[in-house]
Parts: sequence; structure tokens; C-alpha cells
Amino acid sequence: MKNYLLLLAVALTLPFVFISCDDDKDEPVVPDGYEYVDLGLPSGTLWATCNIGADNPEEYGDYFSWGETEPKDVYDWRNYKWAHWVYDTISEHSYKVLEETWYKYYKWNWTNHGTVEGDGKMELEPEDDAAYMNMGSNWRMPTLEQLQELIEKCNWKWTERNGVNGYLVTGLNGNSMFMPASGGRSSDLYNDGWCAYYWSRTLCSKEKLTIEAADQGEAYILFFNKWGDQEIWYDSRYEGNTIRAVRASRK
Repeated sequence: MKNYLLLLAVALTLPFVFISCDDDKDEPVVPDGYEYVDLGLPSGTLWATCNIGADNPEEYGDYFSWGETEPKDVYDWRNYKWAHWVYDTISEHSYKVLEETWYKYYKWNWTNHGTVEGDGKMELEPEDDAAYMNMGSNWRMPTLEQLQELIEKCNWKWTERNGVNGYLVTGLNGNSMFMPASGGRSSDLYNDGWCAYYWSRTLCSKEKLTIEAADQGEAYILFFNKWGDQEIWYDSRYEGNTIRAVRASRK
């Protein structure tokens, strides 16, 4: 009698198992729905296969000002979230800055009443990180060091994929990812197809990496172009640039 009941129980469960597997065949590769690639880097950093806002590696995705978590129509100092400047217009192409007011991520504020010490934060907190806010808690924008590692430890080959120019970035273990030449945005898209500017989450500072003329108004970027240049550079925080996120863990 026990054997009969056991066989009946197995028979009843088989259709359920089959249907369940069939229903799950289109589930994403990773639990949160964003794929990543392990490039065999010494740090163990895992890189997203697409830019934020893109559905495939060839798409440019969305553009963000540094420290902002949503794309917008126009990127300039006047609508940047974390700063406000007071100008004295001298001419159409000339002005004098009277006051600089930074609301977050700054060393000092410059006012008519003197210099006011800032918060000193040099990396984006999660609530201001576009990767964390758009992709979930497993994801962050890369640090300066992670971008440096990507340049130094990987092989970069300029190529075309589905009509889109960019680099095939191959890691130490032979795995690779495609990074499109996504250009940047102000009110319009510019320089796409031949270069790209990818944000880090690290604010420029002499303590991290000295780049002439870079200060608290800039953050580090990964810059590349079709002529074989891949380097760490900087960009004004208001600029609209793309982001390739990194994953905190495989889980």
C-alpha cells in the first residue's frame, strides 16, 4: 500500500515539475535581471554587460549628471542638483563668478563672506548613485580604481557591433564586454560614434589622482576614442555622460 501511494505521489508531481521548468525558461540570468561579466580582474570586480538604461550592449543608454539619478533634457550648471553659482555677466561670452554654493560633495564654498568648509565627501553615497538607484542594491557606479584596473588589465580592441562603434574589452580570463562610443549630452548628443565619457563615482582630488585644472567641480571619467586612447580623465559634474555599473557580488 505504501509503495502504491509513493508511486501515485511521484506521478502526480511530474506534470507540475515540467510546467514549472517551462515557465522559468525566460527568467534572467541573474536574480535582479541585470547581466554581468567576470573579466578575471584581480579585484574580482564584475561589470554590467550594458550601460544604465540600455537593453543591449550596443545601446548608449541614459545620460546622467554626476550625482544625479535620473536623465534630463538639458545638462548644464543652471540645472545641476548639487551646485549653484552667482554670476556677474560682463559680456555675451564673459562673466565673473561672485559666489559658488555647493550643496553636497565639496571641500569648501566660496562666498562673499569667505570660504566655508564643506562635507569633504569624495565618493557618491548610494542614494546619489545612478547604478544603485536604477539597478538595485547589488550595483554601484565604478570607483576611480576600478576604472584604472579596467584600462590596465584588459585588452581593448576598437570594433563595430550591429552598426555601433565601440571597444571590445577582454579580460584576463578571456571573457569580454562591449562598450559603445556613446559620446555625451548637453541639450543634444555629441561626439558619439568615435569617443565616450563614462562616469566614475569618485570626485576629483589631488589625494586620489592629480590632473591639471581638475577640482571639486569635476569627477573622474573613463575616456576613450577610436584612435586607441583609453585613459582616466575628468569632466564637469553637470555634464551628461553614460554609466557602466559594477556589481557588488555574484549573489
